[in-house]
Amino acid sequence: MTIYFYTTKSEYGCFSNFSSHGFELNGAYWPTSEHYFQAQKFAGTPHEEAVRMAPTAKQAAKMGRDRKRPLRSDWEKVKDEIMKQGVLCKFQTHADIREILLATGDEELVENSPIDYYWGCGADGSGKNKLGIVLMAVREILRQGE
Repeated sequence: MTIYFYTTKSEYGCFSNFSSHGFELNGAYWPTSEHYFQAQKFAGTPHEEAVRMAPTAKQAAKMGRDRKRPLRSDWEKVKDEIMKQGVLCKFQTHADIREILLATGDEELVENSPIDYYWGCGADGSGKNKLGIVLMAVREILRQGE
């Protein structure tokens, strides 16, 4: 069976980067993994802190996608690893959602995003589902640590 997730209101809403499960990483508190991920596009600049302080995950995402902000030069190389760091820290911090993730066993996890063909599966299912892949890798890491 495949487990699909997308919105924070759904059964597996905690798998969304917009879920309100904050954590501490790199010496700062991040309200959501979306805040962390988007802010890392501008690591070491004032834009990083501006994104971290965004009132909502949606606002953080919007700020992170704003190309008036200078994207770090190595972003394409590091973005998958940064996503993994943020998602791992989120699930290590919150026992309740860690249990939900571990309870998915060996099921395939798919971000059912109709618009994102990189992190999600896209409208036609042909996307790369990189967030699902990150979650399955994090699940494996958490399993090893049990």
